[in-house]
Amino acid sequence: MLFNSFAYLIFLPVVFLLYWNICRSGRSKNILLIAASYVFYGWWNVRLLWLIFLVSLVAYVGGLVVASKKVSTVGRRVMLAFVIISNIATLVAFKYYGFFASSFVRVLSVFGFTPDIPTLDLILPVGISFYSFQAISYVIDVYRGKSPATTDIWAFLVYIAFFPQLVAGPIERASNILPQFLRDRRPFSYKRGVGGMQLILWGLFKKMVVADNAAEAVNVIFPQWESIGTINLWIGAILFSFQIYGDFSGYSDIAIGSSRLFGIDLMKNFNLPYFSRDIVEFWKRWHISLTSWFRDYLYIPLGGNRKGKSKAIRNTFIVFLVSGLWHGANFTYILWGAYHALLHIPVKFFRKKGKKDDDNAGRTPFYKDAFWMGITFFLVMVGWVIFRADSSTHALSYIAYMFSHYNHAPSIVGKIPLLWCAVLVVIEWNARFKDNPLAFSDKGIWKVSFVRWACYVAIFLICLFFAGSPQEFIYFRF
Repeated sequence: MLFNSFAYLIFLPVVFLLYWNICRSGRSKNILLIAASYVFYGWWNVRLLWLIFLVSLVAYVGGLVVASKKVSTVGRRVMLAFVIISNIATLVAFKYYGFFASSFVRVLSVFGFTPDIPTLDLILPVGISFYSFQAISYVIDVYRGKSPATTDIWAFLVYIAFFPQLVAGPIERASNILPQFLRDRRPFSYKRGVGGMQLILWGLFKKMVVADNAAEAVNVIFPQWESIGTINLWIGAILFSFQIYGDFSGYSDIAIGSSRLFGIDLMKNFNLPYFSRDIVEFWKRWHISLTSWFRDYLYIPLGGNRKGKSKAIRNTFIVFLVSGLWHGANFTYILWGAYHALLHIPVKFFRKKGKKDDDNAGRTPFYKDAFWMGITFFLVMVGWVIFRADSSTHALSYIAYMFSHYNHAPSIVGKIPLLWCAVLVVIEWNARFKDNPLAFSDKGIWKVSFVRWACYVAIFLICLFFAGSPQEFIYFRF
């Protein structure tokens, strides 16, 4: 396994102590962060460090060129296109070449042709989809005038390779995070440090206790879908929904919390998505950095919803299909994207005018809101079955067996993981107004430090003694 969650508990304190005791200037701190980030990435595969450095260098030079007044408009556009195409070409070569080549061969075989297309046996670089998108967005924003081009190579290298969010996001914008690396003074704040450690601890709970326990049951249920029984199929679908949420949002919490220890604020990547009341709201709360990236750099440039509903529907389909393909070279991801596009379009373009996603945000849901939250979760859960399946046939058959071919086999796995999922839901709902569930108020018993520390210790011990078997972070694959 690439990393387990406790790697942060060992790696971060060492880097943190060096960071604050040795470094004085902002540049020195950036150099140390680059070293830490490259060591962190090289821990997985040192041979691919050249790739992230090359991506960084091309984007850095590209930003300077597209911002230069000495370069003609044509020259700036050529450089912009070069940065975009080179990053997409790198993604295609490492991530999609085999998929496109095999698909092309299958299509030609229908017509009786059997071409011999060479294959590339390439290792998929961890996080390539994330740091490539950051490089692209930086140069586009500089070209549009939304972000200045930086001349500080050290700050830019950290922007691309900052280790907390390097391998699984959030996909940061230069306008948010780059100025933070350009600051010379980054004094440590006790309050920020406490908030950061709270997020790390909560992220570890979501990953180790919720996601990893759920994964053990999911890995038993999905391969045996034909014989394991209808009840277990439903348990598997529910548990994978919480596995991917606990896994990915847990990583995001750890990344955001770790960054706060270094005086860096990352964007929020999840906002209680399973409390959404429709699919449009869900996508405003789930993987926010990717959703907003596709909105700003694909949906709007395609015309958005400015050119009528028919083209807006087309653009929505394109975005979701590309989003599905972004997740991996498999038809299940494309099918998953198409499924969400079909759910998204009627809500987005035919919903009642004036309805806002946060009409009832912050209050205990009425029966109507609770009903729509349940419907939305159900629809999302079905989509996660497609996402998790090994093939399109597997996905469709699994879903069909959930609703037919009833088999009254008793549930064999998943009872304890379901309990942890319920605990997660209750805690997050009751903490929905807080920065994180462990940010206790200063009222009542929470004013007593012993009570707060007892909760922290209890959660740490839960992570220690009730964690599932370690699983690789799901989004390390993308």
